[in-house]
Amino acid sequence: MINQAEVDRLYDCEVIDERGERIGPVKQVWLDDRDGRPVWASVHTGLFGLKETFVPIQDADMGNGTITVHVDKQKVKDAPKIDVDDQHMSQEQQDELYAYYDLIPGRRSGEHDRLPASGRAAGTGHTGTGRSAMGRDAMGRQTGRHAGRPGDDAVTRYEEDVQVGTRDVEAERVRLVKHTVTEQRDVTVPVEREEFRVVREPVRGEPTGRPFADEEAEVFLHRQEPVVEKTAKPVEQVRLEKETRTDQQHVRGQVRKEEVDVQRDQRPER
Repeated sequence: MINQAEVDRLYDCEVIDERGERIGPVKQVWLDDRDGRPVWASVHTGLFGLKETFVPIQDADMGNGTITVHVDKQKVKDAPKIDVDDQHMSQEQQDELYAYYDLIPGRRSGEHDRLPASGRAAGTGHTGTGRSAMGRDAMGRQTGRHAGRPGDDAVTRYEEDVQVGTRDVEAERVRLVKHTVTEQRDVTVPVEREEFRVVREPVRGEPTGRPFADEEAEVFLHRQEPVVEKTAKPVEQVRLEKETRTDQQHVRGQVRKEEVDVQRDQRPER
């Protein structure tokens, strides 16, 4: 259970349900009018918008930067969206939240009990001074995070700033792949060949053949043929090198800032 001394720590917490499902960060806290204990917290279930979702925290548990509530995430998500842009909450809006979560305001001690299954108990009205059960003071001002604490006369305004940096990502991969192609080469090679010719000479000395007999003589002629041989030899080395170049790229983003308005609550003259 969360006590009044832990209220300021609530604003740095995330609201989760009993299964550990994240509901959202705490935006505002609403206090009980009798003992100042936190009763409701408003969370944003989206990134933008003025409407907040309220979740009961009177019986929640806080620890390790989280607030564990005893309602599931879907229940909170479907809760009535209360518009608190005007820093006020009507009695009808309070009753709507109590009825949705089956809660009733405590009578004497300011505690809130869960509604029995038979129906809502009668006699839920109560009186009090200072803060109301939904966290408003006697002037109807909200006691949430963006409202001043008791004794404060100033609020802190926040603005978002754009921080631009760079990170390395893989753009593409480049590989060296070697493959074989076939080309045609035309080379002229000189070749030699032998040819015959008939040479007639007068006989000198004794003849070697028989007269009037058939004879034949063979002479072998030679020629050269081109012979192709191929050998592989290294011709060059190919490698990849990286170099860094700087380009200019424009980025655009949205930033939020808070604005402070002055609201005056005037009491009717008596």
